[in-house]
Amino acid sequence: MARADARVWINGRCPGLAVTVGGDALTSASALSDLGLWLGELSVFDATAEAVPFLWDLAVTDSVASRSGVIQLLMTILEQANPPRLDVQYAAHQAVLDGRGLAERLASDGDPDVQTAAQDLMAAIDNHVCEACRPA
Repeated sequence: MARADARVWINGRCPGLAVTVGGDALTSASALSDLGLWLGELSVFDATAEAVPFLWDLAVTDSVASRSGVIQLLMTILEQANPPRLDVQYAAHQAVLDGRGLAERLASDGDPDVQTAAQDLMAAIDNHVCEACRPA
């Protein structure tokens, strides 16, 4: 099975977090949990916007075990409203919003869990409003 490895960089340093999102379901779930903490659940960091295109790539890669979990992580990033800086939150949200076409494609995926997660993400994208993304 193909593996996708990523080193997540925070503030220009690698915090020693090397995660494997490919492979078996348990490893993938653990890696997504770690990524969630670093990229979306606690706050949106500078690295988040840079990681989102990688997450979109994982979501559309059939060999990734937890594609629905990757899509849910994208939604967590989009819903995050506790940024250290609004410009960072805006960049992260925009990176998720820019992938709407991929979410639409995933909404017709053969995996029902991926379909559901993608449909939920499309609804979140279509209804997204936050302080950082509000038009000036």
